[in-house]
Order: sequence, then structure tokens, then C-alpha cells
Amino acid sequence: MNTQRNFLFLQGPHGPFFRQLGRMLRAAGAGVHRVGFNAGDRAFWGHAPNYIPYRGDQDMWPETLAQIITTRQITDIVIYGDTRPIHAEAVKQAKTAGLKVHVFEEGYLRPYWVTYERSGSNGHSELMNITVDQMRTRLAQGATDIPTPPSHWGDMRQHIFYGALYHWFVMFRNSGYPQFRPHRALPIRREAILYSKRLLLMPFLAAHRAYATQRIKAGGYPYHIALLQLEHDASFQAHSSFEDTHAFLKVVIDGFAAGAPAHHHLVFKAHPLESGQSPLRRMIRELSQSKGIRDRVHYVRGGKLAVLLDQARSAVTVNSTSGQQALWRGIPLKIFGTAVYSKPEFVSDQPLPAFFANPTRPDAQAYRDYRQFLLQTSQVPGGFYSKKGRRQLMRQLVDMMLAPDGPYSVRNRSLATPLHAVK
Repeated sequence: MNTQRNFLFLQGPHGPFFRQLGRMLRAAGAGVHRVGFNAGDRAFWGHAPNYIPYRGDQDMWPETLAQIITTRQITDIVIYGDTRPIHAEAVKQAKTAGLKVHVFEEGYLRPYWVTYERSGSNGHSELMNITVDQMRTRLAQGATDIPTPPSHWGDMRQHIFYGALYHWFVMFRNSGYPQFRPHRALPIRREAILYSKRLLLMPFLAAHRAYATQRIKAGGYPYHIALLQLEHDASFQAHSSFEDTHAFLKVVIDGFAAGAPAHHHLVFKAHPLESGQSPLRRMIRELSQSKGIRDRVHYVRGGKLAVLLDQARSAVTVNSTSGQQALWRGIPLKIFGTAVYSKPEFVSDQPLPAFFANPTRPDAQAYRDYRQFLLQTSQVPGGFYSKKGRRQLMRQLVDMMLAPDGPYSVRNRSLATPLHAVK
């Protein structure tokens, strides 16, 4: 009987993270295979005999995947996010066949952590079914020191650079994958242009948001903050009822106009990786003008959330992980989608006008316990995109992946991540 673990990697974060993780698993004695769906996947994995190019269309994928699992004797599947069609099919087949599924995501406690789970992430995470009381019961005794969340994303430039490089390969070197179609609605050429433009304009955008932020800080008025997400983000698309960002903007502005005191202001904070595909500034201006509150509504492009969040009266979001920075500060939070932190102890259930009028505060101790549980289980110090961040991840991830159970299992408590951030 073959007892070797054989890992099948599908699509991962842009950059060399999956390649380095595969190399470490091979060093541990495991078999490693990678399916590539375009030239970007191939470029970041390298020319290795364990690379399997997939040149078929979406309809052929289930049958091809089943053959790969059988012929390569796959025991484990490794993915980044679980909602894109090729990954959703992999999760489905893995569950049927009794295979382990290793899911990576951006950190639930960003920026200096990444998320590692089994079977699913975000709205499909095991966290959705674990109560705060159960977390308290399962917490390791004595580990109570919790670090303050950093105020910036440590490897933003590398993230944008690898994104632009990945899309360059797909645009200009993809002749070997004629059937490839991106999982996002945005054309690959357009996405590559937006990544490149964002990289080039970073100094200008930094100056612009610094000016906008300073104006808000100097205004002296109470304000509420709306945390925006990328419209193509998996959490937004798969775990909320909104069709697009415009629908969310309208709900928030309507609720603010109906309930907020007349001297309060509303600040929309864009995602740090917002590419400019959606005309957010124009939409916010038009919607606020229609409610007669244009002079009380502001827009800030990306940047450090803590600078604005520290003085905010409340925060609203669909289901952004940034909502946890509000909870950490004891700021009232209202969400509209499914999120791993959607627990009754610290997320408001008030109607939006009532929330803006007099928001209820979260249970600070409940959130601290929740956060400590995450830090001891699924939040791994490091990052996908910088060399330093990847080195930090490699020190722990392979042992976690080779363990018989996932990070939320009591049996894995010895593999819990240390309570510190990358310095």
C-alpha cells in the first residue's frame, strides 16, 4: 500500500510562493505536482517534470482532474481561495474521494499573516460553525499576549509587481493555452494594464490620499468609515448579496442620509489594491448629491487604514477582513455579507439608519478571545509576496500541512502559530 503523500497544486498567489512551498514539501518526502492553466502559472512554477499543463476548456476540467487524481495517486489538493470554478470543482471531488484540501487566503488578520485552513475559507471556513464560547474552551492556557495589528500591508509593491508580471505572461506568452479563460469578468489585457498603471502611479496616489486624509483629520467633524472591497474579490462575489460596488455604495449612502446626525460625515476608504476599473469617486459623488449630502461624504484611495480608523465613530463594510481592525479598536461595526468574524458578540444587527444614529459597540473581550484563537490556529506569520514574508511562512506551513488534522483541531495545538507578527 502506498502511504506517500502526493500534493496537487492548482492556482496560487501571483509570484513564487507555491513553487517554494512545493520544494519544501518535496524536501519533507512528499510527492508534488502542479497543474498550470496559463503561461503565468508556468512561469512562476518553472520548467519541472511535475508540471502538468491544462490546455482544455472549462467543461473538460472535471474529467481531467479525476484522471490526474487517479494516475498521480493524489492525496492532497492545494489551492488559493476556493470559489473560482476550477477550485470549487477540486474541493467537490476531494470531498467525494476523501482527499485533504489545503486552502490558502490572505490573512484574516492582515497584513502580517496569511490564512491556512482545510476544506474551505471565508464563508466556507470551519470558523463559521465555531462559536466564541467554543473558542474560549479550546484556547491554549496561558497565552494571552496579543500584538497590535500593523497599520499597513507589508509587501504591497511586491504584490502589485507580481500581479503585473503574471498578466504580462498571460497576455504575451499564452499561445500554448488557447482555451484559457480567466475566472474574473475583467479581460486579462485590461487587468494587466490596470496593474501596470497602478504600479507607475503609486507616488502620485500616495500624495493624493495623504492630502485627502489630512483634510479629513483637520475637519474636526465626527465621521463614520465605509471599508470598500475589490469588486472581483471572492468574498464580495460569493459571500454577499450585492451584484456590484455601486449597490453597496447606494445602501450605505441612503442609510447614512436617513440616520446620521446632520453634523456627521461619511468617509469611503478604497481597498489598497483598487485598480480604478470602477469609477468609485464619480459614483460616490452622484449618489451623495442625490441625497443632498455631497459636502459630508469623502473618498480616500487606499493607504493606511489606521490613520483614519483610529478616530472613526463606526465602520461599515460588506465583509472585508479590514473590519477586524475596527473590532480590535472597539469601534462599532456593521457588515452586509458572510464573514468569519460575523459573531453576535461583536457585529451589530441594527438597521443601518439606527446604526449611524447610535451604533452599538462590540464586546471587546469576546473579540480579543476570537482573535487570540485565530492567532493560535489558522493565522500564520508571513506573507506571499516578499522574500522575508515567504521565509517566515516556510518555517511553519509544511509541518501544518503534513499534520493529520487542520489548524482548528485540538490535536494540532502543538503546531499553533506563535503570537507575534513579522518584524
